[in-house]
Amino acid sequence: MCPVALLEAVPNVSEGRRSEVIDTLTAALTDTPGVTLLDTASDAAHNRTVFTLVGDAAAVRAAVLALYAAAVPRIDLRSHTGEHPRIGAVDVVPLVPLDPVDMPRCVAVATELAATVARRFDIPVYLYEHAAQTPDRRRLESIRRGGFEGLTTKMRAGKWRPDFGPPGPHPTAGASAIGARRILIAYNVNLRTDDLDVAKRIARSVRASNGGLAAVKAIGVRTNQPGVVQVSINL
Repeated sequence: MCPVALLEAVPNVSEGRRSEVIDTLTAALTDTPGVTLLDTASDAAHNRTVFTLVGDAAAVRAAVLALYAAAVPRIDLRSHTGEHPRIGAVDVVPLVPLDPVDMPRCVAVATELAATVARRFDIPVYLYEHAAQTPDRRRLESIRRGGFEGLTTKMRAGKWRPDFGPPGPHPTAGASAIGARRILIAYNVNLRTDDLDVAKRIARSVRASNGGLAAVKAIGVRTNQPGVVQVSINL
Protein backbone atom coordinates (compact mmCIF):
# COMPACT_ATOMS: atom_id res chain seq x y z
CA MET A 1 0.00 0.00 0.00
CA CYS A 2 1.34 3.44 -0.94
CA PRO A 3 1.78 5.87 1.97
CA VAL A 4 -0.64 8.80 2.10
CA ALA A 5 1.02 11.99 0.82
CA LEU A 6 1.08 14.67 3.49
CA LEU A 7 0.70 18.34 2.62
CA GLU A 8 1.67 21.31 4.74
CA ALA A 9 -0.51 24.40 5.07
CA VAL A 10 0.64 27.68 6.60
CA PRO A 11 -2.43 29.93 6.95
CA ASN A 12 -1.77 33.50 8.11
CA VAL A 13 -4.60 35.30 9.90
CA SER A 14 -4.88 38.98 10.75
CA GLU A 15 -5.06 38.59 14.52
CA GLY A 16 -2.09 38.49 16.86
CA ARG A 17 -3.31 40.27 19.98
CA ARG A 18 -6.59 38.84 21.26
CA SER A 19 -5.68 35.56 22.94
CA GLU A 20 -9.30 34.38 23.12
CA VAL A 21 -9.69 34.69 19.35
CA ILE A 22 -6.34 33.00 18.69
CA ASP A 23 -7.38 30.14 20.98
CA THR A 24 -10.65 29.73 19.07
CA LEU A 25 -8.83 29.66 15.72
CA THR A 26 -6.32 27.16 17.09
CA ALA A 27 -9.12 24.90 18.29
CA ALA A 28 -10.74 24.99 14.84
CA LEU A 29 -7.57 23.44 13.45
CA THR A 30 -6.77 20.97 16.22
CA ASP A 31 -10.35 19.72 16.34
CA THR A 32 -10.15 18.67 12.67
CA PRO A 33 -9.50 14.91 12.40
CA GLY A 34 -6.36 13.92 10.54
CA VAL A 35 -4.53 17.23 11.06
CA THR A 36 -1.43 17.84 13.18
CA LEU A 37 -0.79 21.43 14.22
CA LEU A 38 3.00 21.83 14.25
CA ASP A 39 3.33 25.46 15.27
CA THR A 40 1.44 28.63 16.17
CA ALA A 41 3.31 31.93 16.05
CA SER A 42 1.59 35.19 17.04
CA ASP A 43 3.08 38.67 16.77
CA ALA A 44 1.33 41.58 18.47
CA ALA A 45 3.11 44.31 16.49
CA HIS A 46 2.24 42.62 13.20
CA ASN A 47 -1.19 41.73 14.65
CA ARG A 48 -0.89 38.41 12.86
CA THR A 49 -0.79 34.71 13.66
CA VAL A 50 0.82 32.05 11.49
CA PHE A 51 -0.27 28.42 11.83
CA THR A 52 1.68 25.47 10.45
CA LEU A 53 -0.21 22.20 10.02
CA VAL A 54 0.12 18.93 8.13
CA GLY A 55 -2.27 16.23 7.00
CA ASP A 56 -3.54 14.56 3.88
CA ALA A 57 -5.27 16.70 1.28
CA ALA A 58 -8.80 16.10 2.59
CA ALA A 59 -7.87 16.82 6.21
CA VAL A 60 -5.95 20.00 5.35
CA ARG A 61 -8.86 21.22 3.24
CA ALA A 62 -11.32 20.59 6.09
CA ALA A 63 -9.06 22.33 8.61
CA VAL A 64 -8.63 25.44 6.48
CA LEU A 65 -12.37 25.72 5.92
CA ALA A 66 -12.90 25.38 9.69
CA LEU A 67 -10.38 28.17 10.20
CA TYR A 68 -12.30 30.46 7.84
CA ALA A 69 -15.55 29.65 9.63
CA ALA A 70 -13.99 30.68 12.93
CA ALA A 71 -12.05 33.71 11.67
CA VAL A 72 -14.55 35.51 9.43
CA PRO A 73 -17.08 36.40 12.17
CA ARG A 74 -14.32 37.34 14.66
CA ILE A 75 -11.91 39.50 12.65
CA ASP A 76 -13.03 42.88 11.33
CA LEU A 77 -10.40 44.53 9.17
CA ARG A 78 -12.16 47.88 9.40
CA SER A 79 -10.73 48.20 12.94
CA HIS A 80 -7.62 46.08 12.45
CA THR A 81 -4.19 47.71 12.77
CA GLY A 82 -0.79 46.11 12.48
CA GLU A 83 2.62 46.48 10.87
CA HIS A 84 2.30 43.56 8.46
CA PRO A 85 0.65 44.08 5.03
CA ARG A 86 -2.72 42.28 4.70
CA ILE A 87 -5.79 42.07 2.51
CA GLY A 88 -7.88 39.60 4.49
CA ALA A 89 -8.97 38.23 7.84
CA VAL A 90 -7.52 34.94 6.62
CA ASP A 91 -4.88 36.75 4.62
CA VAL A 92 -2.96 34.01 2.86
CA VAL A 93 -3.09 30.21 2.75
CA PRO A 94 -0.06 28.59 1.13
CA LEU A 95 -0.09 24.85 0.51
CA VAL A 96 3.37 23.33 0.58
CA PRO A 97 4.45 19.93 -0.79
CA LEU A 98 6.73 18.01 1.56
CA ASP A 99 7.90 16.10 -1.51
CA PRO A 100 8.54 18.31 -4.57
CA VAL A 101 6.70 15.85 -6.83
CA ASP A 102 3.49 16.73 -4.97
CA MET A 103 3.42 20.35 -6.19
CA PRO A 104 0.71 19.56 -8.81
CA ARG A 105 -1.41 18.07 -6.02
CA CYS A 106 -0.98 21.26 -3.97
CA VAL A 107 -2.02 23.35 -6.98
CA ALA A 108 -5.15 21.24 -7.44
CA VAL A 109 -6.06 21.44 -3.73
CA ALA A 110 -5.42 25.20 -3.65
CA THR A 111 -7.63 25.79 -6.68
CA GLU A 112 -10.52 23.72 -5.33
CA LEU A 113 -10.13 25.26 -1.87
CA ALA A 114 -10.19 28.79 -3.31
CA ALA A 115 -13.43 28.06 -5.17
CA THR A 116 -15.02 26.63 -2.02
CA VAL A 117 -13.94 29.54 0.21
CA ALA A 118 -15.33 32.05 -2.27
CA ARG A 119 -18.63 30.22 -2.56
CA ARG A 120 -19.12 29.41 1.12
CA PHE A 121 -17.95 32.67 2.71
CA ASP A 122 -18.59 35.17 -0.13
CA ILE A 123 -14.92 36.21 -0.07
CA PRO A 124 -12.94 37.08 -3.22
CA VAL A 125 -9.92 34.78 -3.60
CA TYR A 126 -6.74 35.16 -5.63
CA LEU A 127 -4.55 32.22 -6.65
CA TYR A 128 -0.82 32.86 -6.34
CA GLU A 129 2.66 31.33 -6.80
CA HIS A 130 2.48 27.92 -8.54
CA ALA A 131 -1.35 28.03 -8.50
CA ALA A 132 -1.50 31.44 -10.23
CA GLN A 133 -3.48 31.47 -13.45
CA THR A 134 -1.73 34.57 -14.82
CA PRO A 135 1.95 35.58 -14.48
CA ASP A 136 1.21 38.89 -12.73
CA ARG A 137 -0.41 37.03 -9.81
CA ARG A 138 2.50 34.74 -9.01
CA ARG A 139 3.98 37.18 -6.50
CA LEU A 140 2.02 37.53 -3.28
CA GLU A 141 3.23 41.07 -2.72
CA SER A 142 1.64 42.15 -6.01
CA ILE A 143 -1.74 40.83 -4.91
CA ARG A 144 -1.39 42.39 -1.45
CA ARG A 145 -0.14 45.79 -2.62
CA GLY A 146 -2.51 48.52 -1.41
CA GLY A 147 -3.74 46.43 1.51
CA PHE A 148 -7.30 45.96 2.67
CA GLU A 149 -7.90 49.71 2.53
CA GLY A 150 -7.12 49.85 -1.19
CA LEU A 151 -8.99 46.71 -2.21
CA THR A 152 -12.21 48.32 -3.41
CA THR A 153 -10.43 50.63 -5.83
CA LYS A 154 -7.93 47.98 -6.90
CA MET A 155 -10.61 45.40 -7.65
CA ARG A 156 -12.52 47.79 -9.91
CA ALA A 157 -9.71 47.40 -12.43
CA GLY A 158 -10.30 44.37 -14.63
CA LYS A 159 -6.72 43.24 -14.06
CA TRP A 160 -7.46 42.62 -10.38
CA ARG A 161 -10.80 40.90 -10.51
CA PRO A 162 -10.49 37.83 -8.27
CA ASP A 163 -10.06 34.30 -9.57
CA PHE A 164 -13.09 33.26 -7.52
CA GLY A 165 -15.82 35.08 -5.65
CA PRO A 166 -17.47 38.50 -5.73
CA PRO A 167 -15.96 41.45 -7.64
CA GLY A 168 -15.55 43.49 -4.44
CA PRO A 169 -14.06 42.80 -1.01
CA HIS A 170 -15.99 41.23 1.85
CA PRO A 171 -16.94 44.19 4.09
CA THR A 172 -15.07 42.89 7.15
CA ALA A 173 -12.97 39.94 5.94
CA GLY A 174 -11.53 41.53 2.80
CA ALA A 175 -10.04 39.02 0.37
CA SER A 176 -7.71 36.03 0.51
CA ALA A 177 -4.76 34.68 -1.42
CA ILE A 178 -4.55 30.90 -1.67
CA GLY A 179 -1.69 29.22 -3.47
CA ALA A 180 0.97 26.56 -3.67
CA ARG A 181 4.62 27.28 -2.98
CA ARG A 182 7.86 25.70 -1.90
CA ILE A 183 9.01 25.63 1.73
CA LEU A 184 9.67 29.13 3.07
CA ILE A 185 11.85 30.29 5.95
CA ALA A 186 10.87 33.45 7.82
CA TYR A 187 13.90 35.26 9.26
CA ASN A 188 13.41 38.49 11.19
CA VAL A 189 16.27 40.78 12.19
CA ASN A 190 15.71 43.37 14.94
CA LEU A 191 17.66 46.63 14.75
CA ARG A 192 18.45 48.81 17.75
CA THR A 193 16.98 52.01 16.37
CA ASP A 194 13.57 53.65 16.12
CA ASP A 195 14.32 54.89 12.58
CA LEU A 196 12.04 52.83 10.33
CA ASP A 197 13.79 54.18 7.23
CA VAL A 198 16.92 52.26 8.23
CA ALA A 199 15.00 48.97 8.19
CA LYS A 200 13.33 49.87 4.90
CA ARG A 201 16.66 50.72 3.26
CA ILE A 202 18.17 47.42 4.36
CA ALA A 203 15.11 45.54 3.12
CA ARG A 204 15.34 47.23 -0.28
CA SER A 205 19.03 46.37 -0.56
CA VAL A 206 18.68 42.64 0.23
CA ARG A 207 15.47 41.65 -1.55
CA ALA A 208 15.65 39.97 -4.94
CA SER A 209 13.17 42.32 -6.63
CA ASN A 210 15.60 45.21 -6.10
CA GLY A 211 18.63 43.27 -7.35
CA GLY A 212 19.63 41.91 -3.95
CA LEU A 213 19.92 38.32 -2.81
CA ALA A 214 18.28 35.54 -4.82
CA ALA A 215 14.94 34.24 -3.44
CA VAL A 216 14.84 36.89 -0.67
CA LYS A 217 11.77 39.00 0.08
CA ALA A 218 12.06 41.68 2.76
CA ILE A 219 10.20 44.61 4.30
CA GLY A 220 11.00 47.04 7.10
CA VAL A 221 8.45 47.20 9.94
CA ARG A 222 8.10 48.57 13.46
CA THR A 223 7.95 46.29 16.48
CA ASN A 224 6.14 46.68 19.79
CA GLN A 225 9.49 47.34 21.50
CA PRO A 226 10.54 50.99 21.89
CA GLY A 227 13.71 51.81 20.00
CA VAL A 228 13.56 48.65 17.87
CA VAL A 229 12.59 48.21 14.23
CA GLN A 230 12.75 45.01 12.19
CA VAL A 231 13.78 43.73 8.80
CA SER A 232 11.25 40.97 8.14
CA ILE A 233 12.67 38.50 5.62
CA ASN A 234 11.18 35.54 3.76
CA LEU A 235 13.57 33.12 2.09
